[in-house]
Amino acid sequence: MKKLLLILAIGCVLSCTTDNHSSKTECTSTKFIHAEKIQFPSLDSLTITANLYHNDNTLPVIVLCHQAGFNKFEYTKIAQTLHEKGYNCIAIDQRSGGHVLESFNETFSVAEQNGASVEFVDAEQDIIAAINYASKRYNKNVILWGSSYSATLALHNINENKNIDAVIAFSPGSYLDPFKGSLKDKLNITEMPMFITSSKEEAGEITALLEGSQLNENQIHFIPKEEGSHGSSALWKTGKNNQEYWQAIFNFLERINI
Repeated sequence: MKKLLLILAIGCVLSCTTDNHSSKTECTSTKFIHAEKIQFPSLDSLTITANLYHNDNTLPVIVLCHQAGFNKFEYTKIAQTLHEKGYNCIAIDQRSGGHVLESFNETFSVAEQNGASVEFVDAEQDIIAAINYASKRYNKNVILWGSSYSATLALHNINENKNIDAVIAFSPGSYLDPFKGSLKDKLNITEMPMFITSSKEEAGEITALLEGSQLNENQIHFIPKEEGSHGSSALWKTGKNNQEYWQAIFNFLERINI
């Protein structure tokens, strides 16, 4: 399938550096990198469009999944920063999403044209297909990263996909339990590395979700000290106390050393 080179030019990107004296992470502007527009089939053969931020075949790969109403451009700046830190990233358009940030969700458009359902649970097959694609392309397991509803789907797959090595989940919830079974029960039995966070207001819901779980050293529930934000947009430069989230993410990635 033909791959198109896309030059992303949607504002400044972030580069995060750590002050060795204070251990505080600071994010500053840096150059743009080129993302490659790729396409691959979902489990039902619907075409998924994604942005590939390739770094090196030997480096870890992160699959980035957006929140409701969004698209792959939720991760434009986030993926740039992760790329600079030594990760390959694939930011996908799920069929359950929308056209925002002056950008289009191409998978959503194709789903609408084909009369496919675009509910949250319908996007699970897109996420699984992206995991499998990334794992095959880089010949290694992936770090799966979700935002809001996609974080919930990521955690529902935490014990079910052999191609996942760790999960990062921003603002998950139990609202898909009627379709997927109890997320709380799944988290109670997993030993996979995971990083779960949310806004400070949502932290109580995450605590309830993890009730009964005996978290190991590679399983982190990060509660921000300040207000924070919903979903992965908590890491945006415009996000409240985004530096706090970035530091926690880097600490987790360094800890699991995948």
